[in-house]
Amino acid sequence: MTSSLLVLASSSAYRKELLSRLQLPFEVAVPAIDEAPLPGETPSATALRLARDKAAAVAANMPGAIVIGSDQVATLDNEQIGKPGNHANALAQLQKMRGREVIFHTALCVWDGRDGTHQLENIQTVVRFRDLPDAELDAYLRIEQPYDCAGSAKNESLGIAILERIDSSDPTALTGLPLIALTGMLRNLGLTFFKQ
Repeated sequence: MTSSLLVLASSSAYRKELLSRLQLPFEVAVPAIDEAPLPGETPSATALRLARDKAAAVAANMPGAIVIGSDQVATLDNEQIGKPGNHANALAQLQKMRGREVIFHTALCVWDGRDGTHQLENIQTVVRFRDLPDAELDAYLRIEQPYDCAGSAKNESLGIAILERIDSSDPTALTGLPLIALTGMLRNLGLTFFKQ
């Protein structure tokens, strides 16, 4: 493995914490891209496009780096559910999702700046929300304030209490960076995780 720089193309504290678990040195660079879905774009296509665009934008400014881009889109009845931004929007999201299954598309792109190639994958997580009354949902939001999370639920914290079930091939996908897929992609590029 060459000593290429590993870069996380994200401003997310959640993704930074997840990547740090791999114990690889990395830098963080925030991509400047428009994250709005395109007209008629499916949720999975949006997530995949944005993960790729984030990685490509950072790679363009950091030649030779291996850049990790990720994006997550939550969907209910094939309608995209974004980051709520405030308490009222978050409560409306949780009211709509209670007792129902929501699909989270977590797309991952690893861009190899050494040759311009990239790997791309979408990991789906199906989440069933508990059918909780408004008072509990409101109380949860006041404690957790997950206004920067798609679907208004932080599964890595108190948000786990509003969830009934999580089905995924990668337990870290729902938090925003699927580490099982990522370690496979990085291995494809020659990175090693265990020094002998």
